[in-house]
Amino acid sequence: MNQHLIQHKSLLLLLTLVTVAFIWILLPFYGAVFWAVILGILFDPLQRRLQIKFGWPRNLTAFCTLSICLVSAILPVAIISTLLVQEGANLYQSIESGKLDIAAHLDQFKHSLPPYFQQLLDRFGLGELESVREKIVKGALQGSQFFATQAFSVGQGTFKFVVSFFVMLYLLFFFLRDGPELVRKVRIALPLAEHQKRRLQLKFSRVVRATVKGNVLVAASQGLLGGLIFWFLEIPSPLLWAVLMALLSLLPAVGVAIVWGPVALYFLLSGAVWQGVLLGLYGVFVIGLVDNVLRPILVGKDTRMPDYLILISTLGGLAIFGLNGFVIGPLIAALFISSWGLFVDTRPRTQLPLP
Repeated sequence: MNQHLIQHKSLLLLLTLVTVAFIWILLPFYGAVFWAVILGILFDPLQRRLQIKFGWPRNLTAFCTLSICLVSAILPVAIISTLLVQEGANLYQSIESGKLDIAAHLDQFKHSLPPYFQQLLDRFGLGELESVREKIVKGALQGSQFFATQAFSVGQGTFKFVVSFFVMLYLLFFFLRDGPELVRKVRIALPLAEHQKRRLQLKFSRVVRATVKGNVLVAASQGLLGGLIFWFLEIPSPLLWAVLMALLSLLPAVGVAIVWGPVALYFLLSGAVWQGVLLGLYGVFVIGLVDNVLRPILVGKDTRMPDYLILISTLGGLAIFGLNGFVIGPLIAALFISSWGLFVDTRPRTQLPLP
């Protein structure tokens, strides 16, 4: 008996060590592995429908699903990222060359404010337009350095980027082809009851699809709508603002209003009344309603998280995982809630005595 216990503990120690070592060697490509798993879960229903409808070999079905994923999800992101780098660099050049005179816009905005607010700006040190302009240009310089770094990484870090990209595609192909078999092996390895494994698998798949699909599609929709109205109103760099609104839409409470709200206010105070009114109404009744209409449909009530938890998990994920944290943070939070909900539901319920 003692010998059996020693062997069991030794096996657990061995499993722990090799698992930690395996995760350690995967860390350089954690982004590729993560997105391969996420895209595999998202496109698994399409893989199953193609398999049932056409009856192709698994390799051909997985290749077709991978091609659809590449065209519909990956390629647009790559194109937008390239255009974003170019537009960010052009915006900085416009600011540096004086073509976009920030001081003139700030001066016009300040003099359109009531005297009380002008004095309030002076009290907080924001009345000196030259110093404000220097701060904005400095921020633009830091932003341009980021875009320059991204552009530089395309050249200098091409090898690492290409390797990570093809690792993701390679893994995604096998996740699509062998997904059911991999899931079956994971379920066998889990030391849980069969009904608990089934519920946990359903919870995991549902949370991944709802969190990623819902958040990404809502963010893309709000960013697209915001970019269109900025382009219509001839606001410089609409693509840059569209991406910023898409990212901020992942944050509850503030969201995209933190971008279009000040712009609409600037239009109103600077005399461009119809532009300000149009942008304000469009922001409230078009951009703002997208979240209320699409998110319940895409996410659903069972995986809906409180706004404060979405905010904290998104910011925390962003701080730890970088840009991937916009997805990883809320996903971990949603899985945390679902796992504890599963644990509570499976515990025997006892009647507590009344006080």
